[in-house]
Amino acid sequence: MTHTERPANLTAIPLLFALIYLFPASYSVAQSGWPSHSHDAQHTGVSSVASQPLSKIHWHVRVDLAPPTGEIFIHYGSPVVTAANTVIVPVKTGADSFRVQAHDGATGKLLWRLNTAYQAPSAFFLPGLGATLSQNNLFVPDNAGLVLVRTQPDQATGAISRLYFYGQKNYSASPQVYQQSVQINTPLTTDTAGNLFFGFLVTGPTPIGLQSGLARIAPDGAGTWVSAASISSDSLITEVSMSCAPALSKDGSIVYVAVSSGDFGFGYLLALNSSTLAVVNKVRLTDPASGLDAIMSDESSASPTVGPDGDVYYGVLESPFPGHNDRGWLLHFSGDLSRQKIPGSFGWDDTPSIVDASLVASYHGQSKYLLMTKYNNYAAINTGDGHNRIAILDPNTSQIDPVIPTTKVMRQVITRLGVTPDPDFPDFPGAVREWCINTAAVDPFTKSVIANSEDGKLYRWNLTTNKLSEVIKLSGGIGEAYTPTVIGPDGTVYAINDAVLSAIGK
Repeated sequence: MTHTERPANLTAIPLLFALIYLFPASYSVAQSGWPSHSHDAQHTGVSSVASQPLSKIHWHVRVDLAPPTGEIFIHYGSPVVTAANTVIVPVKTGADSFRVQAHDGATGKLLWRLNTAYQAPSAFFLPGLGATLSQNNLFVPDNAGLVLVRTQPDQATGAISRLYFYGQKNYSASPQVYQQSVQINTPLTTDTAGNLFFGFLVTGPTPIGLQSGLARIAPDGAGTWVSAASISSDSLITEVSMSCAPALSKDGSIVYVAVSSGDFGFGYLLALNSSTLAVVNKVRLTDPASGLDAIMSDESSASPTVGPDGDVYYGVLESPFPGHNDRGWLLHFSGDLSRQKIPGSFGWDDTPSIVDASLVASYHGQSKYLLMTKYNNYAAINTGDGHNRIAILDPNTSQIDPVIPTTKVMRQVITRLGVTPDPDFPDFPGAVREWCINTAAVDPFTKSVIANSEDGKLYRWNLTTNKLSEVIKLSGGIGEAYTPTVIGPDGTVYAINDAVLSAIGK
């Protein structure tokens, strides 16, 4: 069942936003900057400009004003960057409080701050705040399932308004109820027309019977929502998977999202009509080796990636766990979810990036594009040896899985072993620090991938030579939840390490 709420009037949204809705052809905007989680609504991670050399840190800013001591089990939200080179940074200001702040990309100068009432859902790896840019507006998650809208993000001042996917009148009638019971639990995703999509949790009763699910807000402020249980046709399903940013097909007609029965439960991948949120198809997610239900973890930040051919990729944990050395699987489906294809041998807490096949000099296969993914093999977990890698995989050609030989997985085209020995595993020869990426940045102009490591360094992986051709030290190195990597419109690279965002370039 789909639930729709119309705004009382257009004053609920900025005037500019209303004009864009009425005259969209006049406001077409190229996909420049880095407007959302993993760059775009397909989560390709592909930059539209060449990255600068990793020569020096131009400026840096803390993304956590109260970081924990020791390992950092927090998924910090991805920075987003406007086409005019304003870097908008989600900042955790306390144990459970957040703001966003804008910096000049060239100098790091603080331009403005916007406090939020956003509260992260409970999870062992704390979810981050996932903002997005569309049509010269910034959209930011707030409490009660609301979305803050700030106009003119490149300017020191801008109008602020709020969007209510379940209706402003409903909120106004019982604000404390919604503040206590409704939380956005995924990054925001926008399509080219400015429609917003995100998951939300409902933790208590509300007057209108809200249930955890997926929300859509149109450019005129009209909200629509569907419960995770209804779109999966499974009463045991309780949520859109934690930190799972919805993805859109290239033509924008389908929105993909994963739902689950809760932490370490089972789940489905869903294809929904992006206009109506009606179910197009669904698939129950299973372990390709055992055939059992794959495990959906609230600690993961995996989101679907949509390939240029429409295929969909989504990472899960294995079952039984940790029978695949805690690597999980990268499940692979046709765009209509009717066919399951060759899986990848790593899927845990990872959103794969798209690599045009022409960028990899050693590749001579038939696939038009390849996948870049984390490929850790965690020491001391079953047969894990600590040889943590990043990999370029062919999604259409198989090989024997390196962990479970009875299973076929995507063929490794090239891989790179981490550089720094891991002192925590002295009894594992060759064990190295993990690659700590949730999403990597692919630079087709220099034929390289920018990837972050728990050794505190940022690396350029040259896909022509298969060498780590550049490196810069960001911190002394620390264990942390996986983080995003971003490239701004001037080629500056942004990476998070030890709760600090650094701007790196020439």
